[in-house]
Amino acid sequence: MGIYSEYLDTLHNFESVSNERKRILNKISKLRGGHDVLVYAVDINKRAPVSIDNSDIIPFTDLLSDLKGNESIDIILHTPGGLADVVQKFVIAIRNKYKNVSVIVPGMAMSAGTIFSMSANEILMGKTSSLGPIDAQIVSGGKQYSAEAFLSGLEKIKDEVQKTGKLNPVYIPILQNITPGELQEYENAQELSKALVKDWLVKYKFSDWNVDVEKKEKRAEEIAKELGKHSRWLTHSRPLGIEELRKLKLKITDYTEIPELDDAITRYFVLLAMTFDKSGIYKLYETTDKQIAKFVNPPATVPRPIAQEQHEILNIPFVCPNCHQPVMLQGNFDNKTPTAPGAIHFPENNILVCPHCRAQHNLQALRMNIEAQIKRRIL
Repeated sequence: MGIYSEYLDTLHNFESVSNERKRILNKISKLRGGHDVLVYAVDINKRAPVSIDNSDIIPFTDLLSDLKGNESIDIILHTPGGLADVVQKFVIAIRNKYKNVSVIVPGMAMSAGTIFSMSANEILMGKTSSLGPIDAQIVSGGKQYSAEAFLSGLEKIKDEVQKTGKLNPVYIPILQNITPGELQEYENAQELSKALVKDWLVKYKFSDWNVDVEKKEKRAEEIAKELGKHSRWLTHSRPLGIEELRKLKLKITDYTEIPELDDAITRYFVLLAMTFDKSGIYKLYETTDKQIAKFVNPPATVPRPIAQEQHEILNIPFVCPNCHQPVMLQGNFDNKTPTAPGAIHFPENNILVCPHCRAQHNLQALRMNIEAQIKRRIL
């Protein structure tokens, strides 16, 4: 039986999935010699801001600050990419605390995720894991382009004008939407990606390579140049597996060659997928002890506490997505308040069993959104 089928048969609610995910994460830490572990993972299937951006800095560094800060840390990374300058801040924070950093990629670490991976002393991937090209992406005229392809296209327009002595009218709308400042920004974005990769490869990935610095710099520059070459990969979303990366002379650890570690990482990745499927979570930051999550689809309005028999309570209307029947939830702020007739106490474990159809619903996103807005804890 496959791992996913096994878990479908044995884990029946959000809480059981979360507990098993924590257990497996602790197992990964032990298999890796007691390394600290920090997860940055997103649900690429949700319509949500899943890219690496400035909003990630506080939760990421907050969990990082709680770790003991021993010699080594493993970053489990699953991301479609994002802002390279935010990744730079992550790496600075990590390197201020750890000497040895490994990045484990069970799924994908594309674009800025690839840049992040290049800051590690060791990159661990499986048979279906992938990194991606690092060519910077820009937005012009409401469309996304490769910075390299865009600048290359402008060079072709320039060459054509020089040869023919005239400008093809079809290019006028493109050129009208570009300022010199934007051109410089595109060039800077392109160079930043390559510069970070080159610098981090020399400083960290090649730190144990017993050759002179010039050879390290040459190899790092070659790798950065190839990873940033849109003309080679043709698309920014091109998945680069272990073999493609090794052809670039980049050392990759295949964790599937270590059966127990392979099983643990695969299980954790399956549990991540189940976590995303069973909740509104679209970003998860996690250590063996703590986690911070971001949710989609919070309720449009949050009920306010009302007085009932000298106690403050929340009456929270909920409609079962399965049978579409209304359920009145009661949120209490103390352990003495009785539940009103016709209401259901807000479940302590966040799992509501619909009284009409018996379907289970995870209310963690609802609880977190309400508590965040009223600044009080529902008991």
